[in-house]
Amino acid sequence: MVTQTTPDVRGSFYIVATPIGNLDDITARALKILESSDYIAAEDTRHSKKLLNHFGIETKLFSVHDHNERDKVDYIKSLLDDGKNVALVSDAGTPLISDPGYHVVNGLREANYPVVPVPGPSALITALCASGLPTDQFSFLGFLPAKSKARKDIVANWANVAGTVVFYESTHRIIDSVKDINEVHGDQVTLSLARELTKTFETFLHGTPSQILDVFALDSNQTRGEFVVMASLKKEDVNEEEAKANEMLDLLLPEVSVKKASEIVAKFLDLKKNQVYKLALEKSKND
Repeated sequence: MVTQTTPDVRGSFYIVATPIGNLDDITARALKILESSDYIAAEDTRHSKKLLNHFGIETKLFSVHDHNERDKVDYIKSLLDDGKNVALVSDAGTPLISDPGYHVVNGLREANYPVVPVPGPSALITALCASGLPTDQFSFLGFLPAKSKARKDIVANWANVAGTVVFYESTHRIIDSVKDINEVHGDQVTLSLARELTKTFETFLHGTPSQILDVFALDSNQTRGEFVVMASLKKEDVNEEEAKANEMLDLLLPEVSVKKASEIVAKFLDLKKNQVYKLALEKSKND
């Protein structure tokens, strides 16, 4: 179905990007839309009220967050049917990118309501363009799971992902996440960590997981703030090592256990034990 993005007799629903730290990054168009809209749907009305007060905007606010956005779809439709314009904002950056709003936008699109993006700041793009890692292809994973096992499973799959991997991480889990990346991929991955983007203490850390962990150990301040983590895996090296590991496992598995074969190969090729164990386990299942 083709839906128009220009206003019709009904009101329009605007998706408005807001600053991720530096208020000077707001666009003239964003200010115009926020001021002229009849309502602003905000992830956190208290947070957004501070932004609006800074720019002298008095538009009415109501909340749309993870726990109520499904219930707000019909309400927003009724406002648009009455010819009212509604602007959606998140706490920072572009709405829907690891922020609420998907269910609202999906519901409006399916009902053919006008949905208009108002582009601007995005932590994802801001970090990636300055990371020094490949930008021609990338995959955005949002936030990784809180539990280490689930997190490692996703990290292990990076070998099958084309381009740079990007995800968000909190100050409380950044050390554990980097440790898990180090355990799974070691120095075969290059990381770029961006924190406090556009703010006074904006910092980029670049290096292998072990190098990043060394920085954290020397200066705990480097673990503060919200992070955009970008990872580029040396897939050619990984594939070559995996091929060697497979060759050795083919010889060893008929003679010794999966665990013993994994230990021998990991030690001989200087690979992570759990990485080789997964290969060996898969081979034993297929035989």
